Amino acid sequence: MKDTGNRFEIDVEGHIVFADYRRDGSTVYIDHVEAPPALRGKGAAGQLMQAIKTGATRDNLKLVPICGYAAAWLKRNA
Repeated sequence: MKDTGNRFEIDVEGHIVFADYRRDGSTVYIDHVEAPPALRGKGAAGQLMQAIKTGATRDNLKLVPICGYAAAWLKRNA
């Protein structure tokens, strides 16, 4: 997973799946998650969310979903 400072990105099948975020101390606000149309329904956004969750757990960060997809994913995968 690539972290550009305000966006997490992964490459899936040559397409970029991303999550825009803001960080305030140890809290990461996930504002928007998006997968290209070619990847929708294939679990690509879920792969990204899993990588974000793994990194947050490793770094002792709190995730706060603003995006509806991120909120639903985190609830299902708590």
